[in-house]
Amino acid sequence: MKAVTFNLLAWVMLPIMDGIAKYLSSDLPVLQITWARYFFTVFFTLPIMFFLFKKYLVWTTNPKLQFLRGLILLIANICFFYSISIISLAKALTLAFIAPLIVTAFSPFFLGENVGYRRWLAVIIGFVGTLVVIRPGFVEINLASIAALTTGIMYGFYLIITRKLSSSDNPLLTLLLTGVVGAIIISLIMPIVWVQPSLTQWSLMAAVGIFACIGHFFLILSLKYADASKLAPFSYFEIITNILVGYYFFGDFPDKWTFLGLFIIVSAGIYIFRREIINKNNIL
Repeated sequence: MKAVTFNLLAWVMLPIMDGIAKYLSSDLPVLQITWARYFFTVFFTLPIMFFLFKKYLVWTTNPKLQFLRGLILLIANICFFYSISIISLAKALTLAFIAPLIVTAFSPFFLGENVGYRRWLAVIIGFVGTLVVIRPGFVEINLASIAALTTGIMYGFYLIITRKLSSSDNPLLTLLLTGVVGAIIISLIMPIVWVQPSLTQWSLMAAVGIFACIGHFFLILSLKYADASKLAPFSYFEIITNILVGYYFFGDFPDKWTFLGLFIIVSAGIYIFRREIINKNNIL
């Protein structure tokens, strides 16, 4: 029960972060908002890691892979913040939910995992769901929708690298290094795009980092009590908070096509998770 509670709390915190980022995007550059997400996350996470999890702060055995993981997540965050600056939170997140499908499609090549025809069929059905959302040929495809899809693709590869690192590096160390890598890279770009924020905007920028920090901390706590594979389907709870935030603060509510595409993508993702658990149990 603790695992589920902490996991669901994480999926409440992170959409709030997205909502604040969307609000800020009307006045501040997307890259600057992304910088705030990384800078303040590291600023608040580092003391927690130092005082509570100091024993895990040992150097990684895979620095190149850690750097690549951090870079990929940074690209995913930039794409997602850009997409929600233009389209609704719900539509952007729905398209980003293709991440588990990307993991399944590419795990045979990068992880050497065997993917049966049932999961391949689920991947194909999931991609059909993305076509339902963006409706190419019926609605003009904009850059924001492409950015949201890119978010899902990048996050899928991020999860693949996370799986590879899970056998060698501690998850807490990986979390910290991912934030540090992203913060350093995005900070190098800031002098080019920086817009001086007001005091209120500074507060909201800090809030982006705080909610990201709290959300990921709840995710870590949930993984102390249950395996990631068992908690993975609960990640779709994020869409509920996402819709509520989008509707209450921005007046956005998903249309019937977004709901239909979401249903298809989520169903395919949950089926893949179930098949992975069944296959793992058969191996054991």
